[in-house]
Order: sequence, then structure tokens, then C-alpha cells
Amino acid sequence: MPYVARVPYLSLPLLLVLLLGLAGAGPARAADRPVVELSRAQAGTGGSVTVTGSGWRPRALLTLLVCGQAEPTRGVSGGTNSCANADGRAVTADAEGRFRRELPVVEPPVPCPCVVHVATVTGADAEADAVLQVAGHAVEPLPADRAGGRLSLLADSRLRGSGGLLTWFGSPPARTLVVTVGNVGTSPVKDPVFQVGTSHGVFAPQWQDQRWRGTIRPGGKARIELRVELAAGAHGDYTVSLKYGGKVLAEHPWGVGRPWGVTLFWVLVCLVVPAALFRAGLAVVDRARPRHPVHAARPPRRRPRLRLPAVRRSPALPWVSPDAEPPSSTRT
Repeated sequence: MPYVARVPYLSLPLLLVLLLGLAGAGPARAADRPVVELSRAQAGTGGSVTVTGSGWRPRALLTLLVCGQAEPTRGVSGGTNSCANADGRAVTADAEGRFRRELPVVEPPVPCPCVVHVATVTGADAEADAVLQVAGHAVEPLPADRAGGRLSLLADSRLRGSGGLLTWFGSPPARTLVVTVGNVGTSPVKDPVFQVGTSHGVFAPQWQDQRWRGTIRPGGKARIELRVELAAGAHGDYTVSLKYGGKVLAEHPWGVGRPWGVTLFWVLVCLVVPAALFRAGLAVVDRARPRHPVHAARPPRRRPRLRLPAVRRSPALPWVSPDAEPPSSTRT
């Protein structure tokens, strides 16, 4: 009996700890998967739907877009080119990771199936989709080759290229992202569309769609080269990301040096321009200064000559003259 009585007494605190741990783990798991819901699943062009979300990062900035050729299980296959970007909306989640926003219903640039795509703008990358039927918009099935074709990274990515003299003077830095991918699916992948993103600091990547021309057979591999370019004057630590089918395949750091040529140019401008203005000002002052006529009519000053005293000459003697003969003298 003593042993039986001690077992419930000792196990009660353990049960309380386990229950508290399970209760605390529930919200954390829910926060890992953000949720998007719509006020109605079908709407026509010109109307609007109310988009609500939960499980997002607190105070996260989000974008809401109507996208075509997409499903929640596969994401937006064509990237942002399949979305009505001009009619999107932005919203900031509250302290609990929730939001509520009205979104106008417009026709995306590609046929349906359509979704409302919600993604983060800054911080960690997160996204979620909700099905939306746009009344009157064309509907086409998704490409069948993407259902069985899957690409996976086979080798480490690298950036090829280097900066030049123009980059040193602020030209946009550019590199070539080189990756080797393989098709681990059961169907070929033809002309895949990759998303290349560049991020700086805590900001989320800015994605750009790039199509690679070619076909990757099941079990085959291919070397993919995609161009990456930053804005003019960009410098610092960047991260280049590669995404396909909603999945990030590779991330590569990129350290961009400061364009010191621009700094040197402005230093020279700050030195040369004031000196040129100073000399121009002196020339203007010299021309504008009045001239006195007295000084202008004054004759040039001559050096005084040294005058020697005049030498008095005595009359020449008669016998000194060249034509004269000396008188003859006679003795008496």
C-alpha cells in the first residue's frame, strides 16, 4: 500500500508539467504555418474579398496579390509574373500575427486556377495561398510536366564574375549564378522558370523570374547559369537565393565592395570647383577695379646720367701741328 500510494503522489507533478508543455507547444506549431482565409471563395471582377490571416510573424509587412496558374499545394508556378501586381495591397500583422484587409478582385495576367497569395516583404520568408474563383476569367489546367518533374540541387552554387573599373565608379554590380540541378521526378522539365532573389541585411529577397531554355530528362542533370544584378552604387553583404516551385534550392553570400571611385570623384569636385570659382572671382575683381588716369599718363622714369666735369683744353702749340715745321734756331 505505501508503494501504491506514492505513485500517484509523485506522478501528479509530472503530468502537470507534460500538460503545460503540450499547451505551450500548440501555438508555436501553429505559428510555423501561417493561415489565410477569404470571406468568399468566388467573386467577379470589380468586387472585393476580405482576407484574414493568422499565425504570421508579429508586426510583419505582408503583400496580398491575386495570382493565376496556382494552387495552395503547389504555390504560384509562374512567380510574380502570374499575379496582378498593380492591384495588390499591403498590410502589417498585429502583435499576435493576425491581419484583416480588403482586396479588390481583378483578373490576373494568366488563366486560373487562381489564388490570393500572401507573402512577407521583410524578415524571414513566409507565404500562404487561399483558393479564389474569379468569375468570368479563363481557366486552364496546370502544366502536367511539373506534377512529376522535380528539380533538386546536386552541387554547391557559386557566383562567377568580378567587378571592373565601371563598378568601382558606381556601375551596377553583376554576377552569374551557376548551379547544377537534377530532375528527381518521373517526367521531364521543359524551360523551367527560376526565381532569383537578392537580399541585404534583414530585408526579404526581391525575387525576379528567369526562364532557362532547355529540357531536363528524368534522372538527368543540367548546369544552370542565371544573371544576378544589383542596383547602381550597391555595396555591403548580400545573399543571392534561387527558388523553384516554391522551394529555395540554393543560397550564396555575395560581398560587394564600396564604389570608392564615386567618393574620389566627389572629393575632387569639392577641391577643384572652389579653386576654379576663387580664380574666376579674382579675375572679375581685377577687371572691375577702376584705373586712375594720372598713373596711366605718367611717363616712364629714366635713370639720371652721370655728368663729368668739362676738361679745359689749351691751344695747340705751333710746332705740334702736323703741317707746321719747327722754327730753326741760330746761335749768335
